Amino acid sequence: MKGKQEAGYEIRFEKNSRRVWVEFNCEAVADSTRALVLHETRLAPVVYFPREDVRFDLFEKTAHTTHCPFKGDASYWTLKVGGATSENAAWSYDDPYDDAAPLREHLAFYPNRVGAIYDGEDEAPHLAAATHAPSISGWLLAEAWKIASEEELMDRFCRCLQDAGVPISRMTIIIPALHPQVFANVLVWRHDSGAKTIHEPYDILHTPRFKDSPFALILRGAGGVRRRIERPETKLDFPVVRDLKAENATDYVAMPFRFSDGQLNVMSMTSFAPGGFSTDHLGRVFEVLPGLARFFEVFAQRRTAVTLLRTYLGHRTGERVLAGQVRHGDGELIHSVIWFSDLRGSTMLSKSMATDAYLALLNRYFDCLAGAVIGSGGEVLRFIGDAVLAIFPITGADPRDACRRAVEAAKAACRCVEESNRVRPGEEPVRFGVGLHLGDVTYGNIGVRERLEFTVIGASANEAARVESMCKTLGESVVISSAFAAAHEAKLKPLGRHELKDVAGSQELFTLP
Repeated sequence: MKGKQEAGYEIRFEKNSRRVWVEFNCEAVADSTRALVLHETRLAPVVYFPREDVRFDLFEKTAHTTHCPFKGDASYWTLKVGGATSENAAWSYDDPYDDAAPLREHLAFYPNRVGAIYDGEDEAPHLAAATHAPSISGWLLAEAWKIASEEELMDRFCRCLQDAGVPISRMTIIIPALHPQVFANVLVWRHDSGAKTIHEPYDILHTPRFKDSPFALILRGAGGVRRRIERPETKLDFPVVRDLKAENATDYVAMPFRFSDGQLNVMSMTSFAPGGFSTDHLGRVFEVLPGLARFFEVFAQRRTAVTLLRTYLGHRTGERVLAGQVRHGDGELIHSVIWFSDLRGSTMLSKSMATDAYLALLNRYFDCLAGAVIGSGGEVLRFIGDAVLAIFPITGADPRDACRRAVEAAKAACRCVEESNRVRPGEEPVRFGVGLHLGDVTYGNIGVRERLEFTVIGASANEAARVESMCKTLGESVVISSAFAAAHEAKLKPLGRHELKDVAGSQELFTLP
């Protein structure tokens, strides 16, 4: 219910005058009667030792850092005593935020990474955290799993925060993508318009606005950023902070948002309420981030799977694999236009050109040929060395639309290659051949059970390759079979009757007018 209050979140410090010490490998590494005990909601008490009471000659600072939005960035220390080592056994807040200022110049230990922590003569008990679940956690457990999209998850989470009294007006989550064109998927939420996803290209990495942002800093592993914008002494050291200041925002927090595999993402929150976020507000958010991250991770993994399947298998094939056609022998007979293209003189080019130059030429060729197929609605099935095998499936009884799109793709490929060669007069020109055929092919999984490939097989696929091989013989960039020409019904230029290797009889061949 809107406005309902839950058990609050707080941090509280208690001075401890009893002797407390830490042992590792049978040696005391910290010993104090001036320790500070941190009490944090739903967490066990943590003992912080003054630096003067710690044997820093036994410690080495590591590169590992974490961030708490109300305590600050934590630095970590590896402990070495004799021949024993405990990685990241202790942590400190070298420059804590105001709410955690007493932690400055103090160090705390993970009980399970040292021998023991003693309070008086007894080993200090590891106190259990409170068991009551806050409403935000309750929503995460009971409701979040039903949500079908990232945008809805973000919107519902932010509304839940508002209902719990957290004065959030904006949230941004940056999730780096495994995608050939998209650097990151950026989820943006505004209290007055809801959530949307922006697919940021790699070009954003070179823009000053990104390079000078907290997001870039955090993705490089620098911890988090907190700027209490309404305070006159606050540093306005990022463009986004200066912009928010101009909009009368009061508080800005940006922090790491990690997935279970270690992938580093970023979450930011903005408040326009007087006073901004309290420790209570940020604590409620901070304690649910690991659980929330798992839900976003599921959506991210699904998107990555779709992207990779479409990138490496093609759109149609990728969808079929996702739909469950993954078994050896799965397939169907389809009627389609078959495209087979090949790079002319590739063997000599690979021998005469430097590797980098040859790869650049190959990519120009693929950009033009495969790009034209995709641009006209075709499906690239395989790159066979420097050859491209693609199809334009025929839906229904009329093949003319598929034929028209294949011809458009062939014309677009010719224009693209011609322009690419024109703007590189000193480089080796791209020369190619395209064969267009029409027939029935088996579309499905072939290979061995441990390594399958989704492709087309059959006589028509082989004939398309034979049609393409006539390009060199006839001096044409595009050669079209009689079966394709009969279905296309548009004007084509005849090339006479010819025999194709390993194909019975002769047939009329055509090219573009």
